[in-house]
Amino acid sequence: MSDLPLEHVHVEPSDPTEGPAPAVVLLHGRGSNEQDLLQIAQEFPPHLHVVSLRAPDRLQSGYTWYDLDLSAGGLHQSQPHAEQFERSRTLVRESIEAAVEAYDIDPNQIGLLGFSQGAITSLSLLLDDPDDYAWVVALHGYLAESHATNQPGGIAGKPVFVGAGSMDQIIPASRAERAANRLEELGADVTFRTYEVPHGVGPEELADTVAFVEVHA
Repeated sequence: MSDLPLEHVHVEPSDPTEGPAPAVVLLHGRGSNEQDLLQIAQEFPPHLHVVSLRAPDRLQSGYTWYDLDLSAGGLHQSQPHAEQFERSRTLVRESIEAAVEAYDIDPNQIGLLGFSQGAITSLSLLLDDPDDYAWVVALHGYLAESHATNQPGGIAGKPVFVGAGSMDQIIPASRAERAANRLEELGADVTFRTYEVPHGVGPEELADTVAFVEVHA
């Protein structure tokens, strides 16, 4: 395994092309690990590299990108712990840069796919550096307050898929919808869908995610 700042799994394209190839970078949710989203990525186009990163901090039997700041009033109003959130985003950036070199990835064709904390992290990375990512899939996440007022250049027309669950008791669909609305205000090409699922990805959401990636990857 190549030396990246974060532990990871890399899956080579099953249909390789000559020269650098596109990639999807997977960011798992709180308490999970780098294996969690690989079952989704198995459905993606065969020309893609898959780089699934493990969050840096232990949490019970899994890992987390950051602790939760509950000072705003509980889980449904929680925000990322500021310093840990910044550190994790830096580690993701550095890991992507290392993966580009290690695996012959096209740096202009990198997409992000995140679930829950991974979705929150993915959306924030997009607003930090919109030119670095070709597209983003954010499932069951929200836009952190630290980034809600960002005014980045380079986001106009950026394809973003935001999925939410009407029965999600962890991250309510309203939080994901506010993120989608804000990205639309900034000019991104946003697809927002709500599914009758709890905090997880059901078959319909998976199918829509795969269709989105097939078009944009």
